[in-house]
Amino acid sequence: MPLQPVILSGGSGTRLWPLSREAYPKQFLPLTSQHTMLQETVGRLDGLAEEHPRQAIVQRDPLVVCNDAHRFLVAEQLRLIGRRPASIVLEPKGRNTAPALTLAALVAAPSDDDPVMLVMPADHNIRDEPGFRAAVADAHALARDGAVVTFGIVPSKPETGYGYIRQGAPFEMADLHGAAYALDGFVEKPDAETAQRYLASGDYLWNSGIFVLRASVWLTLIERFRPDIAQAVTLAFESATSDGDFLRLDGTLFAACPSDSIDYAVMEPLARAARGGEGRDLPSAIVIPLNVGWSDVGAWSALWEVREQDASGNVLDGDAFVHNAHDNLLVAKHRMVAAIGVDNLIVVETPDAVLVATKEAAQDVKAVTQFLQHQNRDEYIHHQRVHRPWGAYESIGQGSRYQVKRLTVKPGESLSLQMHHHRAEHWIVVSGTARVSCDDKSFLLTENQSTYIPVGTTHRLENPGRIPLELIEVQSGSYLGEDDIVRFEDRYNRDPVEPRQD
Repeated sequence: MPLQPVILSGGSGTRLWPLSREAYPKQFLPLTSQHTMLQETVGRLDGLAEEHPRQAIVQRDPLVVCNDAHRFLVAEQLRLIGRRPASIVLEPKGRNTAPALTLAALVAAPSDDDPVMLVMPADHNIRDEPGFRAAVADAHALARDGAVVTFGIVPSKPETGYGYIRQGAPFEMADLHGAAYALDGFVEKPDAETAQRYLASGDYLWNSGIFVLRASVWLTLIERFRPDIAQAVTLAFESATSDGDFLRLDGTLFAACPSDSIDYAVMEPLARAARGGEGRDLPSAIVIPLNVGWSDVGAWSALWEVREQDASGNVLDGDAFVHNAHDNLLVAKHRMVAAIGVDNLIVVETPDAVLVATKEAAQDVKAVTQFLQHQNRDEYIHHQRVHRPWGAYESIGQGSRYQVKRLTVKPGESLSLQMHHHRAEHWIVVSGTARVSCDDKSFLLTENQSTYIPVGTTHRLENPGRIPLELIEVQSGSYLGEDDIVRFEDRYNRDPVEPRQD
């Protein structure tokens, strides 16, 4: 029975602002290694078959469920590590993890072999990957026989920021690498005193949000416990269309789906039914304790914990300097950052924002993002460098009625054939070769050459060369917003009119 990795990439990572933003959240950032968190998640199973040959596990390509606006980021990051997705399922609107998993199960279920799904968030860090793979092998064996398995993290401290899982009686099965227990229940995030009691009892584990079960088992459970979700997702799925590796859902139908998590929708009712003796016709719910250096990297303080520290407990990323300072996290992405005589601080510098906070207040960073969102400020959504499927652009200067950008177009890629109602553009090639289409004319530009695109002109920019095309774009006009784009042709099948976040 094959193993189908399912990666849920719907998180926004608001507590890691200003590095994590709505249009480029933390799963797409290299926070703990040279690879992004999404790439680390995809590669976490490498070696599973070789390390556990007796299980004869056949691993499929990953199936990713993500926000529609992040589709090109997912595809590009998989391409960069040489991975082909089984499918990239696009959610028109976030509806939490239960609908996302239902979509994944519907994609996987038509196969004849009813795969075991390993459901993983895209933004977790695990230090002991061989230990994780051993637990996955155990979970696969249990799920193959029909059980629903989750991983509980062995707590290292009385943490108030996580939900907990209460483990019950040991679950006996031959050939398991580690222990397994009946899942006795879920509990909400506790206060400090309760968390200390949980830690002392040894019966409670942190809720990891990682699940292993067969696709058909999930579809049966979601139909039983939340038929409204099952029906709404099925309707949206039946109207879905394929676009290469992307599976596009009907936005109106999916928006009608209730929002709920895997825990609330299925896992808690399943555990309650087992405790009440009502679950004789239901699969076993099992928890496997996991002690593999896990973190959800849910706040800057968590990143400080998982990164390598110097002799004074400081974590330095980028051009950072400390003197007589202890236990700080300094992230410098654009300028030098120096800290002198300070302790337990978080300082994160980006080209357009600087965050300063104590580690104890790390969870309160969400207050900044709520403020930015309420003020409709772009720092909530985008970085100064904005990624597009064809490359990226970066604003390097702006004022009344003008804006200057640096554009990078990847070899062989092109912008859409488009028109602007309110702005004109002047393009100056810095390096590489540009092919420009302007109304009925087409011509090449090379280094130090330029052209002018008047308001209302239909135009396209392409890179026909083998090296990245770098150019400076000077915009002028009465309105310079990114949504002043009307697309006539687009190889990436984006909307004809540019939405603010795409």
